[in-house]
Parts: sequence; structure tokens; C-alpha cells
Amino acid sequence: MTVTAFFGCAFTAYGPALAMFILTIAHDPVRVIILILSAFFWLLSLLLSSLLWFAVVPLKDTLAFGLVFSVLFQEAFRVLIYVLLTKADTFMKKLTENEETQIFANRHILSYVVGLGFGMMSGIFSMINVLADSVGPGTVGLMDNTPKDFFMISAALCLCMIFLNTFWGVIAFDAMDKKKWINLAFVWVSHLTVSCLTLLNQNPSVTTYAGTVVPIILITIGTTVFSFFVAGGNKSAIIECLTSPLSFRRTNVADVVIE
Repeated sequence: MTVTAFFGCAFTAYGPALAMFILTIAHDPVRVIILILSAFFWLLSLLLSSLLWFAVVPLKDTLAFGLVFSVLFQEAFRVLIYVLLTKADTFMKKLTENEETQIFANRHILSYVVGLGFGMMSGIFSMINVLADSVGPGTVGLMDNTPKDFFMISAALCLCMIFLNTFWGVIAFDAMDKKKWINLAFVWVSHLTVSCLTLLNQNPSVTTYAGTVVPIILITIGTTVFSFFVAGGNKSAIIECLTSPLSFRRTNVADVVIE
């Protein structure tokens, strides 16, 4: 039972992200490098959050304090990597007039790769300890009062956070490109909202899980739709993506959907 729970939760949490990586990023070395760079930036934000938590001794036991500042650091580093990549792209343009030397010709694909890097690293850190505990020796929860759905709920929330970070990256980069500060504010506020909702799970129960999972799933769906249209998506793009023979030829799904 423990091994089954481990693989079930692992594939639920990381399966879609792994598929996205293989289909849209793995074939392009530059995108792989950008993904690793973005994951490193997320780690830097976690490092600063940890240092702040360690320094402010009176608030060490207050989970909400560390959580809020962790979100703020993550979003600050999302802005920082945007500035870094924009400067790098500008520098490349000065070196040559060849458009193929740009980091990405499509800014939305760039933001998608950065967002997925943030999401995958966030998912690894949020779920790895839970997966380790799911192997055993126990099979139900970590404490006597923990519901038996703890592991699957954790996997579902991890999956949502990976998706959300990916879509937040698309929305945030577009907002900074086009100076749409309301959209950028949406990213920050929704990130804080989702993170704060997880505080309800400090005393886990069926009721708190429902109050956490349902709103987060709704926010994930809404953010997905929002980012799709921000990236220039439309109905014809979805139809083309679904009808393309992806299993018989190497086609970049991100290029088909995001124009």
C-alpha cells in the first residue's frame, strides 16, 4: 500500500509537469537552460525567505509570517529574472541583426518556460517530504487525526501550484512587457490568496480540505483561461493543437497553442 501511495501521489503531482517538459522544452537546449535558470532563481527566493525566517526570532513559530514573505520573494525574483532575460535579449540584438539569435522569438514561450521552472522547483520542495513519508512505515496520515486523503490532497495541491506558477509566469511577463500593472497585481494577489488558503490545513480535516482544495482548483482554472487569452490563444489554436498528429511527428505544442 505504501509503495502504491508513493507512485500514485508522485505521478499525480509531477506527471503533467514532466509531460509538459518533454513535449515543449526537452527538444530545445536553450529552453532547458532557461528552465534550469528559472529554477535556480526560485531557489534563491527560498534562500532569502529562509534567512529572513531565521533572523526574525520572535516570529519563527508563526507560519503565516514566513509564508507571506516567501510569496513576496518569489514574485520579486520572477520580476528579477524577467529583467535579466530582457537585458540578455537586448544585448544579443546589439551583437547581430539575425533574429534567430534572440533568446526566444516568442515572448510568451519564454515566460512559459520560466513559469514552468518556477513551478517544478516549487513542486519538488512542497511535496518531496510528503512522498518520503508516504513510503512508510505508516500508510494513513502523519498523526492520529490526519485524514486518510492527506497524501492525495497534498499531491493535488502540488499539481495546482505547478500549473499556477507556469500561468502566473505567462501573465506576469506579458504584464511587464505591456505595462499592464493590473494583471501583475492579479498574479501577486492570487499567489498570496492560494498560499494563504493552505494555512487552513494546519488542522487537517475533511472540511478544511474542502475549503482549501475547491477554491484553489477554481483559481487554477480561472488563471489557466486568463493566461491562455493573454498569450493570444483562441479557439482555432486549440482545435489545431488537438487535431495535429503529435504522436507521429515532433511538434511543439506550445508553439501551436501560443502564437
